[in-house]
Amino acid sequence: MWFGYIQGSNLFPEPLTAEEERKCLEEMAKGSDEARNMLIERNLRLVAHIAKKYSTAKVEQDDLISIGTIGLIKGINSFNVEKGARLSTYVSRCIDNEILMHLRATKKIGAEVYLNEPIRKR
Repeated sequence: MWFGYIQGSNLFPEPLTAEEERKCLEEMAKGSDEARNMLIERNLRLVAHIAKKYSTAKVEQDDLISIGTIGLIKGINSFNVEKGARLSTYVSRCIDNEILMHLRATKKIGAEVYLNEPIRKR
C-alpha cells in the first residue's frame, strides 16, 4: 500500500482538492477505511514539509517523517468537521506535536547517565 510514491520527480502523491477532501471526510464519517487511507496518503506531503522544519535536530529526516506520519494518522482519526477548522490546519498541529514529543523524549534519554558506564576515560 505504501509503495509507488516515486512518480516522475514527485516523491508523494498530489494533495486532494477541496472537493475531494470534503467527499473523503464525509465517507470517513460513515466508516470508510478507504477514504481514511486516501486522506492519510494524500497528506504525506504535508508531513514531509513540516518535518523539514526540524532538520537541524539530531534525528534522521526519514525518522521525522515516520513520526510525523503517526501524528497525521492521529489527527485524521480525531478530526471533527463540525468544529470549523480545516483538516490541513488541524493535522499540521498534530504532526508538529508528535515530532516535538519525540524530540523531548529523546532529549531526556540523551541526558541520562547509567551507573555501568564510565563517566570519563583518561
